[in-house]
Amino acid sequence: MNIRISELSGSNSCYFERIPEKLVLEGYRRWTSGFETGSVIPWEMAWTLYAEALGVSAGKQALAELSHFIRILQHCAACPLRAFPFGSHHVCREECLTLGLVSAMQNGDEPAAHTCLAAISCSVRCDEVADAARIFADTLADFGQTLLPIPKHAIDDILFRPQRATFH
Repeated sequence: MNIRISELSGSNSCYFERIPEKLVLEGYRRWTSGFETGSVIPWEMAWTLYAEALGVSAGKQALAELSHFIRILQHCAACPLRAFPFGSHHVCREECLTLGLVSAMQNGDEPAAHTCLAAISCSVRCDEVADAARIFADTLADFGQTLLPIPKHAIDDILFRPQRATFH
């Protein structure tokens, strides 16, 4: 499913130019690409992003939590994790759910968090994904990187759209 950034946020690409959203979205894209390709280049790109945004020490800690979250998510995902290429102005279903989950954890939105977890994780392992997402979300928040809230109705809209052809 291809979703334009403006459809998610109601504005132009500036939503993903915010540092918190960029850390989650581009971090997700780069880290999953590293797993998929077996190349360290995307992981080095993620490190650069985090170190530049947060500084070396905070970047190292936040990236470790991102890595843990993505590793757990890959093992517990209900479907293959997909992602657009780095810097794309589109987001796919899994990227939306990941952003929605981290945002919900940071903003105390239990219904949105539950919706994202149910859609992205197998039911047996939702707790593992929730714990990893919460630790990652809390780590970002500790460094002043809080995502904007993503309302549950926006997540529901994404989940109930017809899926298009697959990619990446």
